[in-house]
Amino acid sequence: MNQMTLRILHTEASTGWGGQEIRILDESSGLRARGHDVEIVAPAGAPIVEAAKGRGIPVHPIPIDRRSLRSFRALARVLAEFRPDVIVTHSSTDSWLVAILTRILSVRPAIVRLRHLSTPVARGPLNRWLYGRVPKRVVTTGEAIRNLLIETLDLDPDMVVSIPTGADLARFRPGDRAAARARIGLAGAAPIIGIVATLRSWKGHRFLISAMTDPRLAAARLVIVGDGPQDAALRTQVTAADLDDRVRFAGRQDDVAPWMRAFDIFALPSTGNEGVPQALAQAMACGLPVVTTPVGSISELVRDGETGLLVPPGDVGALAGAIAHLLNDSALAQRLASAGHGHVTARFSTTVMLDAMEAVLQKATANTR
Repeated sequence: MNQMTLRILHTEASTGWGGQEIRILDESSGLRARGHDVEIVAPAGAPIVEAAKGRGIPVHPIPIDRRSLRSFRALARVLAEFRPDVIVTHSSTDSWLVAILTRILSVRPAIVRLRHLSTPVARGPLNRWLYGRVPKRVVTTGEAIRNLLIETLDLDPDMVVSIPTGADLARFRPGDRAAARARIGLAGAAPIIGIVATLRSWKGHRFLISAMTDPRLAAARLVIVGDGPQDAALRTQVTAADLDDRVRFAGRQDDVAPWMRAFDIFALPSTGNEGVPQALAQAMACGLPVVTTPVGSISELVRDGETGLLVPPGDVGALAGAIAHLLNDSALAQRLASAGHGHVTARFSTTVMLDAMEAVLQKATANTR
């Protein structure tokens, strides 16, 4: 295929922060490095706006988080100025704004819809139009999400492709644990269980905190990296369980790689909504053994007993038992960590993601330029 330089516009209506926004930034930076012209549209005040500026990615702060005449006009101005070859939409509101606006424009850029979460999509003609007629391609962050969309909305399987978010292997790699702990101020030799995730209910932090009360984990500490709406509730839970001296809230960190390398085990006890979580892939790229749940597309990354351990969502006893198993069996932990590292390196790197996304965008625009 003849590779053409593309003008790519990402639209994101979310005002939050998490893996979805980070993927947009990583993908934008990566494709800009490959010579493409990439810009982002997002709501003024959303964390992704300042993050994009920090990476040198052109960003347009407009009221794209609501469906209004003001939003249509602002988006129309961006399209007229930038004239993208392709628009990649990421959330519901911006997808609807782009779909409707581009139906009334004289020049229609190609549209690619990227679906990040495994939450169900409502059946019906409107969503079949939004996913099946408007975009040239639909991209999901996992095969389970792809299958869900195809089945729910009766989409053409050839038009839907799974491209999991990749880990940057130059940043996320195995390293010296003691040096990493010294760098971030985690003193002591106690085993550290770590989680890196926005503090949302479905990430399962509360189950991990409950697991820390299990006698089998009495010698371990828990480090929680991230911020979000569950912060106060989780801190209350820690205090009520008398775990203040064994649980550390590290808050949001711009660079989580040193924290990953400081952990002994990475745990992500998610209960829903997941594609292939990038923090999980990053932890595996850092050579950590992982404990997680078979939710969304996680099983595509973690194969139970092969590249990590899977436990039922919400099962605190099973979660504590799996973590204790890894702490007590260093040979198993090392075997899983090594296999997980190889699996991520081969299939879930940033390079693999960028190659696949570049191919999709080129195909989507093949007949529109």
